[in-house]
Amino acid sequence: MTAVRRPGPERWQVDAGEADIAVLTVPPVLRRERLFDLDLQFRVKLPAADAPPGEPWLAVTLEIDGRREWTRRIDARGPGDTDVLDFHCRRALPAGSALRLRAVTQVGGGAKRQRLVLSAEAAGDD
Repeated sequence: MTAVRRPGPERWQVDAGEADIAVLTVPPVLRRERLFDLDLQFRVKLPAADAPPGEPWLAVTLEIDGRREWTRRIDARGPGDTDVLDFHCRRALPAGSALRLRAVTQVGGGAKRQRLVLSAEAAGDD
C-alpha cells in the first residue's frame, strides 16, 4: 500500500483495500503553509440474512500525527448489503511539516472488510 500523488491540485491517497490498517503520509513542503481536506472511508460487506446469529458491526479509529482524532463503532443494518463509515475534517499543515494519517478498523458479527481509503486534498481558497 503506497500513497499516490495525483496530478492537478495536491492530492494524496492510499487505498488499503480489505486491510485492517491504512497509513497515509503527506510529505512536507519547506516554503509554505498548506490546508488539507482529509477524508476517510471504510466500507464493509454485511452477511446475508441467513448467516449465523450475531449482529454485524464495524468500527474505525483515525489518528492524525499520532493523536486520536475520531473513533466510531456502529451496528450495521441491511443483510447482504454494504455499510460505510465516513469522516471528513480540515487541517492546516505548517511549512516544513509532514502529515501522518493512520486508520485502524475492526469488524464483527460476520461483517467483511471491503475497502479502506484515506485521502488528503489541498483545500482551495474559499
